[in-house]
Amino acid sequence: MKDFPAAYQVSEGSALSVDRPFYERIAAETGGRTLVDAFTLPIRFGRAWSVPAGHVFRVVAPEGPQVGDLNIWNRHDPRERLWAARTRQLQGAHVTTFDRLWSTLPFLRPLVTITADTLGHYGTDEYGGRVHDLLGTRCDPYVNKLLTGQDFHFHCHSNLVRAVMPFGLTEFDVHDVLNVFQVTGLNHDDLYFMRDCPAKAGDYLEFFAEIDLLCALSTCPGGDLSVPLWGPDARDPIDVCRPLAVEVYRLAPELTEGWHSPGVAPYRGQHGLHAETGWWDKA
Repeated sequence: MKDFPAAYQVSEGSALSVDRPFYERIAAETGGRTLVDAFTLPIRFGRAWSVPAGHVFRVVAPEGPQVGDLNIWNRHDPRERLWAARTRQLQGAHVTTFDRLWSTLPFLRPLVTITADTLGHYGTDEYGGRVHDLLGTRCDPYVNKLLTGQDFHFHCHSNLVRAVMPFGLTEFDVHDVLNVFQVTGLNHDDLYFMRDCPAKAGDYLEFFAEIDLLCALSTCPGGDLSVPLWGPDARDPIDVCRPLAVEVYRLAPELTEGWHSPGVAPYRGQHGLHAETGWWDKA
């Protein structure tokens, strides 16, 4: 099969061009960091937390392979949130260091930039699978009911719903996710597949907060996805479920000197709509 060039091209100085030396320094110069928040999420659980602009946060696999479903919002306006589909187009269906997660219209700006990825070496496996997935979305009780006829209240969608309620958000605010540590791809029938999670104890994915964020994470009830969740061989994968951890760091001030949060998209054309003028204004 031949390759074809990407639709959205990165050119020097464009909005898709990343200042790699800046983010490399953030990832490398960890000695001046201050840990300001840290917690562990038990299995089949969700939690939300805030990250100030200019801080970094990590999602960590403390005990080995486990998939996590991540949502991100503007802390001050949750209408601005992760746009998985546009991020797939601008960055890729799977993300790693220097990739950014972009926000929804009409904002369209980077919410985070990935600064470190201990699974960045995974590459593409023999099935075409890659890690840190934006192809799929969160598991949810609705599709589970359709496929199995049974209720289950600890899918990632439900975990995220419960996680954001203390912040005044609802089920309608939960959105398509970044599946952290999850290996996925499309098979020869163009159907979505999920493979065993390759994370080992201590692996992490690290993000730089470009704006003030509210984040929420679910420890997927499928655990490391080594057990089928649906179909004839499906069973409860609770024995392959493990916790995840989150760490939030304040950076040494000199690392972000001169940096500022990106502004929202500059388009203000109002989509070609203009208020009508009354006959009385035409005189």
